[in-house]
Amino acid sequence: MTAVETLDKLQRRITVSVPKTELQSEVLARLKNLSRTARVSGFRPGKVPLSVMQKRYGSSVEAEVLQDKVGSVFYEAVNAAHVRVAGMPAFTPHEATDGADAFAFDAVFEVYPDVILGDLTSLELERATCSVDDAAIDKTMEILRKQRRTFQERASGDNAARDGDQLTVNFVGKIDGVAFPGGSADDFEFVLGEGRMLPEFEAAARGALPGSTVEFDLHFPDDYQGREVAGKTARFSLDVIKVEAPVLPELNGDFAKALGVPDGDIQRLRDDIRKNLEREIATRLTARNKRTAMDGLLKVNSVDLPSSVVNSEIEQLMRAARQDLQSRGMKDVEKLPLSPDMFREQAERRVRLGLIVAELVKENELHAKPEQVRGHVEALASSYETPQDVTRWYYGDPQRLSEVESIVVENNVAEFVFSQAKTTEKSLSFDEVMQTA
Repeated sequence: MTAVETLDKLQRRITVSVPKTELQSEVLARLKNLSRTARVSGFRPGKVPLSVMQKRYGSSVEAEVLQDKVGSVFYEAVNAAHVRVAGMPAFTPHEATDGADAFAFDAVFEVYPDVILGDLTSLELERATCSVDDAAIDKTMEILRKQRRTFQERASGDNAARDGDQLTVNFVGKIDGVAFPGGSADDFEFVLGEGRMLPEFEAAARGALPGSTVEFDLHFPDDYQGREVAGKTARFSLDVIKVEAPVLPELNGDFAKALGVPDGDIQRLRDDIRKNLEREIATRLTARNKRTAMDGLLKVNSVDLPSSVVNSEIEQLMRAARQDLQSRGMKDVEKLPLSPDMFREQAERRVRLGLIVAELVKENELHAKPEQVRGHVEALASSYETPQDVTRWYYGDPQRLSEVESIVVENNVAEFVFSQAKTTEKSLSFDEVMQTA
C-alpha cells in the first residue's frame, strides 16, 4: 500500500501510478466505442478506421482516460489508508523516464481533522423564553388597524401637520441655484414621521399648514444613494397642498371579517392573532437559542479547518450574495467586485460548526428520527389552509425533506447542548423577541 506523507497539520501527499498497458487498453476501448457514432468526412458512420480515430481523437481520449484513471487510483489508495479527503487533490506528474511502465503522479490534498469534543458541562448558557400576553395582542391589533387606515382632512381645528398625517406636497430642490434630477415632484404623498423622507425634510414639513410654503436647506448624507448629490447641500421650496389625518377602522365585526374571520367574532380574531404570534415567537426563540447553543459549541471546541473546504464555502456564500442582489433588482451582479475576505469569517464559522456538529451527532446519536421529521413538517404545515397538501409537498421531494432533517438535527444538537450546560432561563419581553433579526 502506498504511504501517505504528512506535509502539514491537514495537508498530505501520496504517489499514485497508472500502468501504461492499462491506459492504452482503455484508450483503445473508448476509441472503438467512439468510432460507432463519429462523423468523419469520407467515411460512413461506424466505418471509420481505428487509425483515423487514433490520429484525430487519440490525444484527447488519452488525456481523458488518464485523468479518470489517476482519480480512481487516488481514491482507492486513500480509502485503503482510511483517509478522509477534504476538497479536491492537486496532481503533479513525475518527469517521464525511458522504459517506465507507468505514469506516476504526486497528489497533494487536505484531510478532515479529528474532532475531539470539549466539555459542554463547563458552559454557562441562557435559554430565552417569552410568552404572548394580552398587551402583545392589543399592540398587534393596533398595527393591523394602522395598516388599513384611511386619511381625511380635519373638519376644523388645528390643521398643522403632525406625525402620522399624510401630506400632499409640491417641492423643488436646487443646488447652487440649479434644479437636479429627482429633486422635485408635484402632488407627492408621504406620511410624516415614518422616516420615508430625510430628517431635514420631515422637520421642515412638521407643523406646516395647508396652503403654506416652507423653504429650508437639506444636506444629503455622504453615503446617499443618489451619488450626484451625496454630500451636497440643497435649498428646497416645499408647497403644502393638503394635510390629512389618519382614520383607523373600528374594532368591530366588519374589521374581523376583513381579516378572514367569517362570522366577524372579535374574540376569534384575537385567538387567531395569539396563535400566529405564539408561532412567530417560537420560531424566533428557536433561532435565538440555537445561536446561543452553537456559540457555546465554538467556545469549548477548537478544530483546524481545511482551507479547501473554507474556500468552497466562501464561493457558495458569494454566489448566494449575488443571487440575492439580483433578486432585489440589481443589474450586472456578476461584475460586482465582491472580496472573498468579506465572507471568510462567516465561512469559517459554518465549516467549524459543521465539523463539530457532525462529531457531536455521531457520538450522541442525535440524528433526525422519522417521527421528529414528521412532527416538524406538520408544525410547518399547520399554518396553511390545507395542511395535508403542504405535508405531501414536503414528502414528495427528497431534497425538501432533507432540508427539514437538517433543521431537526440542529434542534437536537441545541437541546443536547442546553441539557449538558449549566442552563438558566431568561424571560424576554414580546418586543425584545420581535425586534431580534
